[in-house]
This record gives sequence, C-alpha cells and structure tokens, in this order.
Amino acid sequence: MKVLLAGADGALGTPLTRLLLARGHTVLGLIRNPNGAPVLRARGVEPIVADALDRDSLLRAVDRHSADAVIHELTALKKPPMRPSDMRMTNRLRTEGTANLMAAAARLGANRIVTQSIVLGYGFRDHGDHVLTEADPFCIPAGDLTDETLGALRAAEVQTFEAPQGIALRYGLLYGGDASQIRPMLAKRRVPIAAGGSLGWIHHLDAAAATVAALERGRPGQAYNIVDDQPATWTEVFTAMAAAFGAPPPRRVPRWLLRLLAPYIGMVMVDTGLRVSNAKAKTELGWQPRFRNYLEGIAAMASGSDEDAEVLRLLSRGGLGDSNGQIAS
Repeated sequence: MKVLLAGADGALGTPLTRLLLARGHTVLGLIRNPNGAPVLRARGVEPIVADALDRDSLLRAVDRHSADAVIHELTALKKPPMRPSDMRMTNRLRTEGTANLMAAAARLGANRIVTQSIVLGYGFRDHGDHVLTEADPFCIPAGDLTDETLGALRAAEVQTFEAPQGIALRYGLLYGGDASQIRPMLAKRRVPIAAGGSLGWIHHLDAAAATVAALERGRPGQAYNIVDDQPATWTEVFTAMAAAFGAPPPRRVPRWLLRLLAPYIGMVMVDTGLRVSNAKAKTELGWQPRFRNYLEGIAAMASGSDEDAEVLRLLSRGGLGDSNGQIAS
C-alpha cells in the first residue's frame, strides 16, 4: 500500500516508518519541520512538509499525490504533560488535525484511516480489578480537568469511524523510543514518582508493529487496545528505568504535592488505575507484544540496540501475521 504517515519523524513515527518500508509499503511522510525532509528521503520516504492544523496548506501539499491509507500519529508531547495546558496543542491535533487529515485522505483517494488514541480515554480514575475491553464506555466526561482531553480523544475516534475504513488504536503509555529525552530527565531526578494505580504500557516498537498490523488486517469501524501483558505503576516503571540507565532513584513526592504542582500528570500517576485487555488486538490483528512487560522493554531501551535490528526481529518473530499488505474487509 501507499501510506501517508502523519508524524513520520516522531518517537512512534520513526520506527513505524521503518517497519512500513520493511513490509513493502510505500510511505509519504507528513512532517511540519522542513529540516526533517533529508532524513526521510535517506530512509526511502517521500516527505510532505505541511502543518496539519493549516487545512489549506495541507491540502495543497498532498494535491499531486495519491495514497491508499492515512495513519495519524500527530501529537505535540515532548515530555510528560504537567498541566492541562500542556495538552492543548495535542488536543487540537486530535480535533482539528484529524478533521484536516480526513480531508487530505479524501484528496488522496485513501479510504483507510488508522488513528492514534490512548487507553486513558477509559477515564482518569481507579477502575479497580475490572479488566477494560473495547466494549467499555470510552471518553465519558468526568467534570474535571481531563474533560478537554477526553473530548479531543472522542473527536478523533468519531471522525475516524466516519471514514469507509476507519480504525482507532488505543495505545498504552508509550515508552522506549524516547530514551534520549527521558535519560537526562531521570539523571537530574526530574521525573517524580508517587503511590498510584497500575497502568497499561507499550513499547514504541510494539506500538509500531500493532499499527502496521491494524493497517494490514484491522476491521473497519473498530478500536483496539494496544498494551503489553502486564500493567504496572508509574513508580515501578520509572524506578526500573532509572536503575537501567544508572540514574539515581526518582524523587518521591507526596500525592497531595504532586496534584498541586502537576495536576494533569498527577491524575495519571496517582488517581488512575487501568487494567486493559489486549486480547482483541492479539486475536484480530495477529499481533503479539515483543516486550511482554515493562522490564523487558526497559532492558531493550537501555541497551541502545540498533533500531533497525529491532524492527527486523519484530518481522522475524511473525507478530504481524501473513497478510502481505492485504487489507481486511
């Protein structure tokens, strides 16, 4: 297939690009910064430089192209969001950006749309021992500071499902491909920890593999939870990550102080407990997480192993099935 990948130079877009190419797909890489164009060309990607929030500019940029599918991986998150205002641009990309990408898909002749979402859409609260599936309510307003984020997630999914072949991927909390950003933050003890509930996590490489599997064989109109096999707390993950990087233990802060200083991430870290099932993705997409839990993923993250080699290992494991680029109907 020929695929327009929006966010081709991001933490997820980079391994996703390589995996798409390895699977024999042709990739048009949508990026905002023209400085990234030579890098994409060197990888065998045709760059398209445009701002996804500028509808006219985006449509002009794609006007002479065609594609079979669009993958939406646009966010504006360079670090964990401390306050609701840190989510503002990402929320716009999920509302306005999704609408503009839908228009671009129509211009390209692409019927298949795969859009990133996140398991936090099930609600920033403790769900107890209930294992959440795709049948559970999603993006229900809570009357608090998370409502804008929930509304943006809902808008992205609703718009996606209006496409002839729209699919939403509800990723767990992503880690792995952001080592260069996280390592210095951990070294300076700038990633606090506090007691909180278990969360769903997913390594960037596993998220990329699941995304390609959804592109190739996902059912239109469906959402898929993309998490590993073992929920873990924020404290467990970042304590293990600091140890793997040889950084000092993360600074522990009282729950009340974290909520005061970083109210948004505080709700994720302290108030949210999510046990999320990945059974549907395994069954329908033929996908298996290479890293079954955060300990395996962090070990790979800290090893600094070559990303291309990791992509090839993903392929050799067969976790993407044998669809050979055929679209499921």
